[in-house]
Amino acid sequence: MSKVTISGIDTSSLPKLTAKECDELLLKIKRGDNDARDLFLLANMRLVLSMVGRFSCTSESADDLFQVGMVGLLKSLENFDVSQGVKFSTYAVPMILGEIRRYLRDRTTIKVPRSLRDTAYKALQARENMLKHSSAEPSMMEIAEEIGLPYKSVACALDAVSEPLSLHDSVFSDGDDAVEIVDQLADEKETAENWSEKIALYEALKLVPERELAVLKLRYFDGKTQVEISDMIGISQAQVSRLEKSAICKLKESLAT
Repeated sequence: MSKVTISGIDTSSLPKLTAKECDELLLKIKRGDNDARDLFLLANMRLVLSMVGRFSCTSESADDLFQVGMVGLLKSLENFDVSQGVKFSTYAVPMILGEIRRYLRDRTTIKVPRSLRDTAYKALQARENMLKHSSAEPSMMEIAEEIGLPYKSVACALDAVSEPLSLHDSVFSDGDDAVEIVDQLADEKETAENWSEKIALYEALKLVPERELAVLKLRYFDGKTQVEISDMIGISQAQVSRLEKSAICKLKESLAT
């Protein structure tokens, strides 16, 4: 395993837990076992590190973001309900990301009116509370109804405190292949060549098996990660990766003919 050192921690030395071990530790933690709590937090530092990696485009120190992410991990552990039947990582990821995003928003050089910030924080808190009772991501409309504010007010507030993006920020990366925001901007000029390419792609997609096509749609149309897809359809991340690569190979073969 490659060594990564962050906040003085060598990630290659962090313990790994099986799903069964994770569940057993969570039960011990709920009974007040501090040793189990320390081991669980140590093993889940990799989860925090993977979330920090999503903010590599910012100028903030990775060590600082890691510390903030750990606060999110602690909050997740304190509020996690083992009786809900939800994987801890599924519950913790949005909590960790939310903590890091709040930290970055607080440090932004763009001045946002206090009223908008208050509305945004109420919406984010409502979202976290709703996720405690359901693993499904709440919609903007549901959040607005939860806090009793108009949909437009909530949308404007969240937009105001969101971190500005660069056109060259990555929206997808798979090894050496990366897709930037600028790559997904629509071309105002719809040429005959574009239409021809779309038709060819449409026909090629018909040749992709249903299971592989489902993975492609989740990955490239819904923007889901391989980990999220594996949780959604009940297979391992490695299987998701194989299905995705197989589908892409079939598309390339079809489009090359």
